[in-house]
Amino acid sequence: MPAVATWRVDARNNGFAEGKMKKIIATSAAPQAIGPYSQAVKAGGFLFLSGQIPLDPATGELITGDIALQASRVMDNIAAVLAAAGLDFAAVVKTTIYLTDLAHFAVVNEVYGSRFAAAPPARSTVEVRGLPKGAQVEIEVVAACGN
Repeated sequence: MPAVATWRVDARNNGFAEGKMKKIIATSAAPQAIGPYSQAVKAGGFLFLSGQIPLDPATGELITGDIALQASRVMDNIAAVLAAAGLDFAAVVKTTIYLTDLAHFAVVNEVYGSRFAAAPPARSTVEVRGLPKGAQVEIEVVAACGN
Protein backbone atom coordinates (compact mmCIF):
# COMPACT_ATOMS: atom_id res chain seq x y z
CA MET A 1 0.00 0.00 0.00
CA PRO A 2 1.51 3.35 -1.01
CA ALA A 3 2.28 5.85 1.69
CA VAL A 4 3.08 9.50 1.13
CA ALA A 5 4.47 11.72 3.86
CA THR A 6 4.65 15.49 3.41
CA TRP A 7 6.90 17.95 5.22
CA ARG A 8 7.39 21.67 4.92
CA VAL A 9 11.01 22.30 4.13
CA ASP A 10 12.84 25.20 5.73
CA ALA A 11 14.83 27.16 3.16
CA ARG A 12 17.56 27.92 5.69
CA ASN A 13 18.36 24.23 6.08
CA ASN A 14 18.58 22.91 2.54
CA GLY A 15 18.06 25.59 -0.07
CA PHE A 16 14.38 25.01 -0.87
CA ALA A 17 12.33 28.15 -1.30
CA GLU A 18 10.26 28.94 1.76
CA GLY A 19 6.75 27.51 1.62
CA LYS A 20 7.61 24.88 -0.99
CA MET A 21 6.73 21.27 -0.39
CA LYS A 22 8.76 18.10 -0.46
CA LYS A 23 6.98 14.74 -0.46
CA ILE A 24 8.57 11.46 0.45
CA ILE A 25 7.18 8.55 -1.58
CA ALA A 26 7.30 5.07 -0.06
CA THR A 27 5.67 1.78 -0.94
CA SER A 28 5.90 -1.77 0.35
CA ALA A 29 5.59 -2.94 -3.28
CA ALA A 30 9.27 -2.03 -3.77
CA PRO A 31 12.27 -2.89 -1.61
CA GLN A 32 12.63 -0.84 1.54
CA ALA A 33 15.61 1.50 1.70
CA ILE A 34 18.77 -0.22 2.96
CA GLY A 35 20.25 3.04 4.21
CA PRO A 36 19.37 6.61 5.14
CA TYR A 37 17.49 7.52 1.97
CA SER A 38 13.94 7.54 0.60
CA GLN A 39 12.59 5.40 -2.22
CA ALA A 40 11.61 8.63 -3.96
CA VAL A 41 11.23 12.34 -3.29
CA LYS A 42 8.79 14.63 -5.10
CA ALA A 43 10.00 18.22 -5.37
CA GLY A 44 9.76 21.03 -7.89
CA GLY A 45 7.49 19.17 -10.31
CA PHE A 46 9.76 16.13 -10.50
CA LEU A 47 9.98 12.76 -8.82
CA PHE A 48 13.52 11.65 -8.01
CA LEU A 49 13.78 7.89 -7.51
CA SER A 50 16.71 6.43 -5.64
CA GLY A 51 18.62 3.79 -7.54
CA GLN A 52 16.93 0.40 -7.56
CA ILE A 53 18.85 -2.84 -7.46
CA PRO A 54 17.34 -6.30 -8.02
CA LEU A 55 15.98 -6.81 -4.52
CA ASP A 56 12.84 -8.87 -4.01
CA PRO A 57 10.49 -6.52 -2.12
CA ALA A 58 8.92 -9.44 -0.23
CA THR A 59 12.18 -10.81 1.17
CA GLY A 60 14.67 -7.97 0.80
CA GLU A 61 17.02 -10.51 -0.79
CA LEU A 62 19.04 -9.91 -3.96
CA ILE A 63 17.86 -11.68 -7.10
CA THR A 64 20.95 -13.46 -8.39
CA GLY A 65 21.90 -15.18 -11.61
CA ASP A 66 20.66 -14.16 -15.03
CA ILE A 67 21.20 -10.45 -15.79
CA ALA A 68 17.88 -10.27 -17.69
CA LEU A 69 16.05 -11.46 -14.57
CA GLN A 70 17.92 -8.92 -12.45
CA ALA A 71 17.16 -6.07 -14.86
CA SER A 72 13.49 -7.07 -14.96
CA ARG A 73 13.30 -7.03 -11.14
CA VAL A 74 14.89 -3.56 -11.12
CA MET A 75 12.32 -2.30 -13.63
CA ASP A 76 9.48 -3.86 -11.59
CA ASN A 77 10.78 -2.08 -8.49
CA ILE A 78 10.90 1.22 -10.39
CA ALA A 79 7.35 0.65 -11.66
CA ALA A 80 6.15 0.11 -8.07
CA VAL A 81 7.70 3.36 -6.83
CA LEU A 82 6.34 5.28 -9.83
CA ALA A 83 2.88 3.81 -9.18
CA ALA A 84 3.04 4.88 -5.53
CA ALA A 85 3.40 8.43 -6.84
CA GLY A 86 0.57 7.97 -9.36
CA LEU A 87 2.94 7.74 -12.33
CA ASP A 88 4.18 5.21 -14.86
CA PHE A 89 7.13 4.89 -17.23
CA ALA A 90 5.62 7.49 -19.59
CA ALA A 91 6.50 10.17 -17.01
CA VAL A 92 10.20 9.23 -16.89
CA VAL A 93 12.45 11.93 -18.36
CA LYS A 94 15.96 10.73 -17.36
CA THR A 95 17.55 7.50 -16.22
CA THR A 96 21.02 6.40 -15.23
CA ILE A 97 21.98 2.74 -15.53
CA TYR A 98 24.91 1.43 -13.53
CA LEU A 99 26.42 -1.90 -14.63
CA THR A 100 29.29 -3.80 -13.08
CA ASP A 101 30.07 -5.21 -16.54
CA LEU A 102 29.29 -3.40 -19.79
CA ALA A 103 29.18 -6.80 -21.48
CA HIS A 104 25.64 -6.96 -20.01
CA PHE A 105 24.60 -3.77 -21.83
CA ALA A 106 22.69 -5.41 -24.71
CA VAL A 107 20.61 -7.66 -22.42
CA VAL A 108 19.83 -4.88 -19.94
CA ASN A 109 19.05 -2.53 -22.82
CA GLU A 110 16.49 -5.01 -24.19
CA VAL A 111 14.73 -5.39 -20.81
CA TYR A 112 14.89 -1.64 -20.18
CA GLY A 113 13.64 -0.77 -23.67
CA SER A 114 10.57 -2.99 -23.30
CA ARG A 115 9.25 -0.57 -20.65
CA PHE A 116 9.48 2.48 -22.92
CA ALA A 117 7.23 1.79 -25.92
CA ALA A 118 7.39 5.37 -27.21
CA ALA A 119 9.36 8.51 -26.46
CA PRO A 120 12.09 6.95 -24.29
CA PRO A 121 13.77 9.18 -21.72
CA ALA A 122 17.27 10.60 -21.82
CA ARG A 123 19.74 8.07 -20.42
CA SER A 124 23.28 7.51 -19.28
CA THR A 125 24.88 4.11 -18.81
CA VAL A 126 27.99 3.76 -16.68
CA GLU A 127 30.20 0.82 -15.78
CA VAL A 128 31.05 0.80 -12.07
CA ARG A 129 33.36 -1.27 -9.93
CA GLY A 130 30.66 -2.42 -7.52
CA LEU A 131 27.05 -1.93 -6.43
CA PRO A 132 25.24 -2.43 -3.11
CA LYS A 133 24.81 -6.05 -1.98
CA GLY A 134 26.84 -7.28 -4.96
CA ALA A 135 24.14 -6.37 -7.52
CA GLN A 136 25.15 -6.30 -11.18
CA VAL A 137 22.71 -3.56 -12.21
CA GLU A 138 21.21 -0.44 -10.61
CA ILE A 139 18.94 2.10 -12.26
CA GLU A 140 17.92 5.53 -10.99
CA VAL A 141 15.09 7.57 -12.47
CA VAL A 142 13.80 11.13 -12.67
CA ALA A 143 10.16 11.56 -13.68
CA ALA A 144 8.07 14.65 -14.41
CA CYS A 145 5.03 14.85 -12.16
CA GLY A 146 3.78 18.41 -12.28
CA ASN A 147 3.06 20.15 -9.03
